[in-house]
Amino acid sequence: MTNLSRRGRSRLRILSLGAVAALALSACSGGVTGGGGDEGTEEGPIRLGMLAPFSGSEAAFGPYMKNGAQMAIDEINEAGGVLGRDLELVTEDDACDATSATAAANKLITSGIVASVGGYCSGATLPTLPIFSGAGVPMVIPAANSNQLVDADENGVFLINGTGDQQAQAALKWAEKQGVKRLALVDDNTDYSADLADAVAEQADGTGIEVVLEESVTAGESDYSANVNSILSADPDMVYWTGYYQEGGLIAAQLASAGYDGELLVADGTVDAKFSEIAGAAAQGVEGTFTQTPDMLEGADDWISKYTELYGEGPGPYSTQAYDAVRVVAEGIKQADSTDSEAVIKAIQDIDGLELFSGPLKFTEDGTLSEGGFAIVEVGPDGAFVLKDDLQS
Repeated sequence: MTNLSRRGRSRLRILSLGAVAALALSACSGGVTGGGGDEGTEEGPIRLGMLAPFSGSEAAFGPYMKNGAQMAIDEINEAGGVLGRDLELVTEDDACDATSATAAANKLITSGIVASVGGYCSGATLPTLPIFSGAGVPMVIPAANSNQLVDADENGVFLINGTGDQQAQAALKWAEKQGVKRLALVDDNTDYSADLADAVAEQADGTGIEVVLEESVTAGESDYSANVNSILSADPDMVYWTGYYQEGGLIAAQLASAGYDGELLVADGTVDAKFSEIAGAAAQGVEGTFTQTPDMLEGADDWISKYTELYGEGPGPYSTQAYDAVRVVAEGIKQADSTDSEAVIKAIQDIDGLELFSGPLKFTEDGTLSEGGFAIVEVGPDGAFVLKDDLQS
């Protein structure tokens, strides 16, 4: 599959999903005005909505995001809230599915949210952009990071995870550092995965790294022997898997069984301990591109201890980003001195220096981070990913 055909199909996805979302929005009573909640008054809680996967293939990440967001809300409320009002989190399950996400987004609008702090799977988040934007609901997205979210050019959308382009830069920087000359790109044909593979292929031009294969697999299968044979025939020094951990674990195991002895780098959708459970012994030595998790961050020990005490387990991927998404929205409302959507959007865009886990916050004009913050992680002895190289040197 060529880079051009994949990019063309991505553009069609944006148009078709936008049309579906627009129809869903027009069919939702109260959706255009944001429902009949308290957001238009100066009484009652300020509701923040979160779409995350609480069921389906990516269900492991939903609780991490919900817990991180709730932790921030509790801290803000204990300190007096925002504009003298408490914050309240309203969650809905998007199941990492576009259709489910569209219905769930409309439910959040009807519930009277004033901002969205969710979004894990890019393919599920993309069709919700026109729904939230049409209802005047700012979005601070903690995890989803496909370039298509930026290309959609909807008002009031902010990403506090690095973009696909920024992750591609990190992958190539690491590949160059490792002396890679022949790179194979393997995606699962989802928006996020194909978009990231495209970004790497485009940025590799002129780096001295040859992209010898661009391979798409069918998600949900158990036998990837045909794809593995294609990879082996291309003879790469490194394979970059840009999809999610279920298929990633199987491909890692099947590559190892077939005798592949090159490097395997995985993208952030695969960086989870469940990858090691699926891949088994083949997980050892696997590296990934990822924004740093709490255990990798200097000075995060107290936050980790508090999270663990509250929820009975340590924080997982995207718990810190969800925590920070709430803080960004709260700061925007505070600076706007209002819950008016346009005022809040402008205030969020103007934030300069708010300390997040990823560093001082400053958005670009298109609502992305000025610094992507991706690092290289690797599978540790217990199967969890740990920091290997922060890519700062």
